[in-house]
Amino acid sequence: MILGTKTTSAHNLRAIAWMGSSTEEEGRAYLQERLELLSKLMFWSFAALIAFIRLMYWRYPAIEPARNTWIMGISVGGLVVLAVIWRLGLARNQLDLSRLRTIDTFYAVSTGMAFGAAAYLSSDLQVAPLSCLLYASFMVLLRAIVVPSTGSRTAVVGTLTFLPISIAAFSIALLDEQPLPGPAYVAGALLVGTVVVMLATVGSRIIYGLRLKFSAAMQLGQYTLMHKIGEGGMGAVYRAKHALLRRATAIKLVHPDKVDADTLARFEREVQHMSQLTHPNTVAVYDYGRSPAGYFYYAMEYLDGINLESLVARHGPQPFDRVVLVLAQVAGALAEAHRSDLIHRDIKPANIILCERGGLPDFVKVLDFGLVKEITGDTSGSSSTTKSILGTPAYVAPEAVTDPDLVGTPVDLYALGAVGYFLLTGRKVFDGKTPLDTCIQHVTGTPVPPSEARGEALPTELEQVILELLAKSPDKRPTAHELGKRLRAMPAVGDWPEAEAATWWADLRKRAQAIDPSAPTMTINIDLGRVSPVLQGD
Repeated sequence: MILGTKTTSAHNLRAIAWMGSSTEEEGRAYLQERLELLSKLMFWSFAALIAFIRLMYWRYPAIEPARNTWIMGISVGGLVVLAVIWRLGLARNQLDLSRLRTIDTFYAVSTGMAFGAAAYLSSDLQVAPLSCLLYASFMVLLRAIVVPSTGSRTAVVGTLTFLPISIAAFSIALLDEQPLPGPAYVAGALLVGTVVVMLATVGSRIIYGLRLKFSAAMQLGQYTLMHKIGEGGMGAVYRAKHALLRRATAIKLVHPDKVDADTLARFEREVQHMSQLTHPNTVAVYDYGRSPAGYFYYAMEYLDGINLESLVARHGPQPFDRVVLVLAQVAGALAEAHRSDLIHRDIKPANIILCERGGLPDFVKVLDFGLVKEITGDTSGSSSTTKSILGTPAYVAPEAVTDPDLVGTPVDLYALGAVGYFLLTGRKVFDGKTPLDTCIQHVTGTPVPPSEARGEALPTELEQVILELLAKSPDKRPTAHELGKRLRAMPAVGDWPEAEAATWWADLRKRAQAIDPSAPTMTINIDLGRVSPVLQGD
């Protein structure tokens, strides 16, 4: 047993199973949420019914039952009790499973008693007992839809609701001057009650089964998927939680229908390599595996921040010092990977996250080492000449286009140069009409100098480094280690001091929380197979 926790009793285990939840707290919270919704729906339904009855009796006083004062007293009293449980109990307090189960049962019994009493007291009005029976049926079906429950529990609760009404039906049948044919009303009440309870039981069983299947589908090993935060061409990204650990986790799923078995096997090998990378600017990989449905997945640290694609889209070209800081950190992550003979092959703004770590602003995290898409370009329309180009067209190195089977670590440096160009200018190095056109421009075109594209002079050393990274020949590009040393040695030009970076991040958090005060952080959409950056909260 973990210190500070309680063992789960057999009673509560049955309650958890009844709700189709994986943990006691999850089941308790979900049940309370559903009972609060049920209370709200019941309250306004009953209030509308009472208002309608009063209006009818005011408009047609001749039809008012002789004992309507008693009926109104029971109705208003029940409404007050319901409001107290809803607003003062469920809405303001965290109730345990036992109390929530009691409330669920109390609603069923009290609803049946209220409608049974109203049916008996209004027996001189022929339609009133039938209306009570109809509304009781509505409540039983409503409860089956809203409250998570097994079929057997719904059958018990529904029977408790109709039991007082059945007793009222027998009592009405014994009255000497009641206008309804007694045996017919009794038979009708029993028939309607039986049919409604059966329908509610079947409905609960179906909904409960779907909830169990959904919970199982959202479980990957020790991780439970919470909600989707991104989607791409080959799969999706989910925020997840570990069964025991409390750290935030992101789960990436690769759909088996999107890739072949060989590609999945390569992904698995490369994730094994990724898990060995320890550079602070490389996203940490916690775990990987395959789901029973055939999905390949891996778990990594969850990042709160903004990717470089969104950064430039929202804030334009970046200050020189900031670009140098970002590129130096990416170079450090690449240097470690290259020493391990691991090539990223898809360096692009959407795969580089800017965040805060340990109070440090502008901390870079590089995603997706080796997990790349394949872009097919056919220059002749013949399948025999099709080439698979690893990477993203706007950031692909020339040699990856001309001879993709022989790519090496320099392809990452070329892509990083294109990222730096994008950060400085807000423009891509080459942007053709089609992906194939863009790739051809990388092979044959000459990039516009970044200072010209930006419209202002850049520090000479920075522009020189960018152009060297964009060299057509891989041999003319610096290595990641050399690049990092050169970037760190560059003199600051003073346009992005640390204080300004801290202010920028504080302002970004304020604007995100102004949109959603309950959200302490921002959520990024991490690309998986295509560029689709989304930032919520900014």
